[in-house]
Amino acid sequence: MDETDRRLISALRHDARASLSDLAASLGVSRTTVRGRIERLRNAGEIVGFTVVLKGDVARDPVRGLMMLAIEGRGTQRILRQLSGMSTVRAIHTTNGRWDVIIEIGTGTLEELDNTLAHIRRMDGIAHSETNLLLSTRKSSA
Repeated sequence: MDETDRRLISALRHDARASLSDLAASLGVSRTTVRGRIERLRNAGEIVGFTVVLKGDVARDPVRGLMMLAIEGRGTQRILRQLSGMSTVRAIHTTNGRWDVIIEIGTGTLEELDNTLAHIRRMDGIAHSETNLLLSTRKSSA
């Protein structure tokens, strides 16, 4: 993948419905080049699909947050299983560095978010946590 491919992917992430002509003009290449590169990237598995993000996809969880967790001992797998079973947990990411796990939480109200956070903090093996509310989403791949 070269710089033109990376710029093409960036343009498609911004607007996957952009015409070949518009993409070619913004990249300074021909329409044939854009068409060929998209086809090559799809065949190579670099581009696996295109999607649409609907207003309802974002509105589903009006209160969203990221919770970073430090886990003590060997309870990580047990805690991951417990988190996976929670309906308000939208995604679970294991990480390196200060935090062992970062989870994405989505709820309908602040009270429901508060109850979710309290429940997670009471789990055996959670040493420390930090939570940030997501105020707005400027770009999402989901």
